[in-house]
Amino acid sequence: MAKPQFKISQITIWISSIFLGLLSSVPQMASHTFNLAEAAVNAALTATFALLMWYFNIFMLSRQPEKSRQQSISYSKLVSSLLVGLVLMLGLAWIQQLILSHINFGPTMLMVEVRGILINLVFYMFLNLLQQNYENQYVNMELERIKNDNLGAQYELLKQQVNPHFLFNSLNTLKAMVESGDEEAIDFIIKLSNFYRYTLESRKLDLIHVHEEMEILNAYLFLQKARFDNGFTFTNTLDSNVLTTLIPPFTLQLLVENCLKHNIVSLQKPLHIKVYRDTDYLVVENQIQLKKGENNSLGVGLKNIDLRYNHLLDKHVEISNDQKVFRIKLPLIYEHNHH
Repeated sequence: MAKPQFKISQITIWISSIFLGLLSSVPQMASHTFNLAEAAVNAALTATFALLMWYFNIFMLSRQPEKSRQQSISYSKLVSSLLVGLVLMLGLAWIQQLILSHINFGPTMLMVEVRGILINLVFYMFLNLLQQNYENQYVNMELERIKNDNLGAQYELLKQQVNPHFLFNSLNTLKAMVESGDEEAIDFIIKLSNFYRYTLESRKLDLIHVHEEMEILNAYLFLQKARFDNGFTFTNTLDSNVLTTLIPPFTLQLLVENCLKHNIVSLQKPLHIKVYRDTDYLVVENQIQLKKGENNSLGVGLKNIDLRYNHLLDKHVEISNDQKVFRIKLPLIYEHNHH
């Protein structure tokens, strides 16, 4: 979301400039030798200076690049503003001398320069304070928005993890294994227990290592193998460098679950799932053999994964579908990026 520039009301700019012009003529009004023409010229030039410096400082501060913004005063910009103000006041003092030629230019110049410095300092400090306050409010709003989005993403992820259909199918599989006296029933119970323990331990974390994610996935695959037997194959070619990178928890498990959910899984037509590295991406790939009635929409799960990567890296998950192979590319997250 693009950040709008902070703004100052035009009424505020013009009224304050006119007020400063009138204020600068108060000493002359109180003088016994009050001259209306001198007071009017002095007020007009001061108001003009204030007006010009308003716009110059606003323009200069608004041009500050997003990435270089700091919560402090930019002294280089302050010096630039003061120098421009001095030159501008010198020009206005010269115009005043042309209009009121009977006034001694030396003392007049000194007076208007000092006045200009004071006005410029007040304007710059006020705008800098206003900008920092605006930046803080904007950052707080963004943090609140990201917090809300992250809570929503975690909620959707939790719904995917604690899937009642998955638990129901797993318990049915376990029941069949126990009734048939399958020796792997105990291992199945242990893997099911481990899977839900991983769910409880990882669901509050933003990132875990890929090797930890693979432990979750292997537990899930063991449970699915008990259900589908050799109806699918899983190939993992990730090297040790990728295993030390980071990933949002349950990402791979959810992607593999989507493969099994939307495609035909059978002994006659086994589904082949691959996980491998492609330059700076971790790729999950499967051939497309959709069940009847299935479509190619992304669904809540993939949108949730994409949302989390967007928040963590400001990048998006890449999805490709050539009608033969469905491929999801996840940007690798390194430790230094995370920190």
